[in-house]
Amino acid sequence: MNSFRSHMAQALAEARAARARGEVPVGAVVVAADGRVLAAAGNRTRELRDPTAHAEILALRAACAAAGSERLPGHDLYVTLEPCPMCAAAVSNARIARLYYGASDPKSGGVAHGARVFTHPQCHHVPEVYDGIAAPEAEALLKAFFAEKR
Repeated sequence: MNSFRSHMAQALAEARAARARGEVPVGAVVVAADGRVLAAAGNRTRELRDPTAHAEILALRAACAAAGSERLPGHDLYVTLEPCPMCAAAVSNARIARLYYGASDPKSGGVAHGARVFTHPQCHHVPEVYDGIAAPEAEALLKAFFAEKR
């Protein structure tokens, strides 16, 4: 467990890069079972004009391509914000072993809030979930971004 903080730092860097592009500052990193970073991404919904271009989806797509598989058993996902229902479903479908996230999302979350995707009987795979990782930094990024928009 000593390395998870460094992977969240990389997810935060992706979130900062997303903010610099005018995107909601969310970043994600997929780490292989052997500790290698397979993929990292930040939100690109505006840039790509794609409502599915959330950081988690982009990172999962790239990691699956790198792994040569549609599933990532034994892999970890680090994300700066609680995944929305769409992303939580993708995490389940990818068979991610462990999900680490920073800030909670009471408005749009899909893990601990809202739809709670992993608690549904239709959910075929439930990862281990660890929340609050680097939450103050992730929350500060989001609050600053939305304060600028108001």
